[in-house]
Amino acid sequence: MRASNLVASIVLGMSIAVLSTTTAAEGAAPASVPVGVAKVDITPDYPVRLTGYAGRKGESQGVAQRIWAKALAIGGDAGQGAAVLVTVDNCGVPAAVKAEVLRRLAPKTGLTAERLMLCSTHTHTGPWLKGYLPWLSADELPPEHVRHIEQYTEQLTGWIEQVVLDAMAARKPSRLASAQGTVRFAANRRVLKDGKWTGFGVAPEGPVDHSLPLLRITDAKGKLAGVLVNYACHCTTLGSEDNQIHGDWAGCAQQMIEADQGGAIALVSIGCGADANPEPRIKMEYTELHGREVADEVKRLLAGEMKTVEPALTARLVETELPFDRLPSREELERRAEAGRAAGASFYAVTSGRLAASLLGRLDEGKPLPTALKYPIAVWAFGDDLAMVFLAGEVVVDYSLALKRQFDASRLWITAYANDVPCYIASRRILAEGGYEADSSMIFYGQPTRLSPDAEPRLLDAVRSLVPEGFRAAEHK
Repeated sequence: MRASNLVASIVLGMSIAVLSTTTAAEGAAPASVPVGVAKVDITPDYPVRLTGYAGRKGESQGVAQRIWAKALAIGGDAGQGAAVLVTVDNCGVPAAVKAEVLRRLAPKTGLTAERLMLCSTHTHTGPWLKGYLPWLSADELPPEHVRHIEQYTEQLTGWIEQVVLDAMAARKPSRLASAQGTVRFAANRRVLKDGKWTGFGVAPEGPVDHSLPLLRITDAKGKLAGVLVNYACHCTTLGSEDNQIHGDWAGCAQQMIEADQGGAIALVSIGCGADANPEPRIKMEYTELHGREVADEVKRLLAGEMKTVEPALTARLVETELPFDRLPSREELERRAEAGRAAGASFYAVTSGRLAASLLGRLDEGKPLPTALKYPIAVWAFGDDLAMVFLAGEVVVDYSLALKRQFDASRLWITAYANDVPCYIASRRILAEGGYEADSSMIFYGQPTRLSPDAEPRLLDAVRSLVPEGFRAAEHK
């Protein structure tokens, strides 16, 4: 399908919800809108496998920091009702969890998919959820481990439902304002030689997005009720040898912001940081170092000039398809499956072989391999003041940088790991360089092959179709 035809079909198929039409008269005080903020402790009281690293073999060994789900509900019950953003201290919340939360909430709240954004902090020391990273382990998980993963997934689903209801119940007249700051601990992690990926490390010349957008919520008396911030960096300060539950730098940032700001609830979402790691890392004290940097920048921004955000919010959502590259043949899959069963096979070969065997089983059932990745994209536009883009998966920084060239970066907020985490979303540059984000990571996610180079323009065209024209950068109007 040509890109122009795709965009046309997206525009025709999009779902639009106008949450509020209240605007402030020229020169008047900024308009208020009902807003509620809530949080719920989602720390399990039993051991459970953690995810994000393949090296762990056992269940969690205690709790180094408690973890949370938090919700921000914006808008009243009139019209299309409220929009709710949820952040979850977890490596990846799959689409099935959001679908179940929506199924439970719909009769109680009227919420629909474009008005519920479910964002993961991508901490690598959070509980493994059913359906996420299905091929991360080279071995079959013990039945007890599977039972605990399923138990926690069900509990988390209930906790997310509850925190949304709590935030909606807590709504009261409030005002929104925004600012954008900078923190510097994210570092590009893709080390190259002659333009090809050689491994993980620190690539000082590699692209990175250091922006820290902030949304402030104050009540009718001007008291701070909540803060939402976003930063494009993996929550991988802690390594695979750390097997205790912890929120990583995002967890520390939330904890410190709340302590600094008199108990106001702090939410952290993650931007297009799939190819960025925090530096320094692999020590517990570095989680506090990075958390402190975020909290101090929040403190500075809150003390400075803030931009009023129009509470009129338009929500749009589309599910597009990102094409895969050439699919493996049956013969290729058979070779991989056999190599994975060979004596002394590497972890990568074993995992690749197990996935290949699964894909062969699919073919044997008469089911073709998927040719594209189903991919949700959403945009919340607050009048002409702020556009929030929500992208699924582990999105690399090139997408953020491209969108900030096409739209006014001062009014643009890009969140990844939103509504589903199906795999890495590699750019054309990274596909050409090869390596983990382009190739081997797709095995752990259970995808049949890498993305096609056509995935990048397909995604960017879809975002362009959703973001209102008024946010375009001058040279792209």
